Amino acid sequence: MSERVPLALLPGLLCDARLWAPQAEALADLAEPRVADLTTQNDVGAMAESVLAAMPPRFALAGLSMGGYVAFEILRRAPERVLRLALLDTRADPDTPEQTARRRGLIELAEKGEFKGVTPRLLPLLIHEARLEDAPLVGTVMSMAEAVGKAAFLRQQQAIMGRPDSRPTLVKISCPTLVLCGRQDALTPVDKHTAMAAGIRDARLEVIEDCGHLSTVERPEAVNRALRAWLAG
Repeated sequence: MSERVPLALLPGLLCDARLWAPQAEALADLAEPRVADLTTQNDVGAMAESVLAAMPPRFALAGLSMGGYVAFEILRRAPERVLRLALLDTRADPDTPEQTARRRGLIELAEKGEFKGVTPRLLPLLIHEARLEDAPLVGTVMSMAEAVGKAAFLRQQQAIMGRPDSRPTLVKISCPTLVLCGRQDALTPVDKHTAMAAGIRDARLEVIEDCGHLSTVERPEAVNRALRAWLAG
């Protein structure tokens, strides 16, 4: 059996290791998964440095949503260390002014003491409409947000708003790359992933059907198959 590859798994906003739990278990024969803690830093540079410090000299890298933004920063800082790259339900372009304004509004509410994590009202942005009555899935999503908490949410939003435009990074990526998203991802739509895949040399685009933004927990079997193929190369 070949040696398992170190694999850094980067969570999204208001998510913790549970976001990657199905993959950490299913890929353990091919990889040594390590889920990064992205809750204590307030910019993507510090997040990237924390991952680089925790990983061995060469590793595979997968990020979902905010985790994808951090993955781009890692590639800007240390591209020679990344063996393989997987970008899940994320985007390379920065926020629009409207998105930034929405984030600032959420920050203002949280600072006033009105942080509610992920509420039922926000769930349709995160998971496919057919899973809104899936109690275990909904419970996991809301529990992750509660565990991450207000202070980390504020830091993560600051990091997301301050991230650079990663589109110029795409052409420089030379490692085997998987770009994956849910067909019904309402936050980072399919067209964002099509553009990313087109900008990365020899990238493979995979769209998971009947799936929203949190693909790793919504459709874990499909995501696991795609990641296994990516890791096996």
